[in-house]
Amino acid sequence: MDVDVDHYEVLGLPSGVEGARLSEKEISKAYKFKALELHPDKRPDDPNAHANFQKLKSSYEILKDEKARKLFDDLLKIKREKQQRQSQQDSKKRKMVSDLEERERAAFAPDPGVKARQEEERIARQLKEEIERIRAMHAKTEAAATSFAPQRETKQSGGGGAGPGLDKEKVLKVSWEKVGEDYTAERLREVFSEFGVVEDVVIKSSKKKGSALIVMANKDAVVAATGSLCGSLSNPLLVLPLQPAVATEFPSVQRAAETNRINNLVGPGYHAYEDSVLQKMQMDVRAHRVLRVLQCRRVFIGP
Repeated sequence: MDVDVDHYEVLGLPSGVEGARLSEKEISKAYKFKALELHPDKRPDDPNAHANFQKLKSSYEILKDEKARKLFDDLLKIKREKQQRQSQQDSKKRKMVSDLEERERAAFAPDPGVKARQEEERIARQLKEEIERIRAMHAKTEAAATSFAPQRETKQSGGGGAGPGLDKEKVLKVSWEKVGEDYTAERLREVFSEFGVVEDVVIKSSKKKGSALIVMANKDAVVAATGSLCGSLSNPLLVLPLQPAVATEFPSVQRAAETNRINNLVGPGYHAYEDSVLQKMQMDVRAHRVLRVLQCRRVFIGP
């Protein structure tokens, strides 16, 4: 049993390498100090006082003997080396277990490269779908803008049947400057709904000017809307019929109206168009009056 006891610790001395360097005098001094502390006379109430004191004496006898102390130091050294090896082995085992667990986690964990590629493919698919959506939207807008008027079947007045094409007398040509408030199809539909039912709105715009065709349900709505002040006061709309209904009594005015077919009349261009129409109407009125005077003279004077 003495083999398993650390005799240096029994005497209250440091063990191991430091204990092996102690002198006999230091060991004797430690024994005397410890004997005074553990003497049975000092511990009358301790039932283990005698056994502890005998253990102290036994440890002192071993350390006091040179040969026994040398063997004990060698034994302590072997035990320390064994503990170090055990500790290293335990450390290696722990590291091996840790490495094994890490490899298992890595084996079952998703590959970062694969995850990155999947994310890249997902974003690329979404971008492709978005590009296709934008292209389809622009194609639809361009098709609506380049189409001068939508093709539909309309009832011919007095014919009782339906025929191809669009009645241009039901269409308004609207234009505005690209300053201030701009106009959308919904906004134009809202503005011209005050004059009647709006069947369709087709917008065609440029950087400086915007224009649109407003298809009304009947000609009365076109007449009511023509020449009116519509839209925002900061950017009013110029409203003209696509095909003005001009009396055949003034053929030159009708030709002028058809010649100036409301392409981009805004600002000064519109005023010039009005002046031209007014001048031609005045000339036709004069010519008509002269013709009637000549007819009257022929009636009274005779051939």
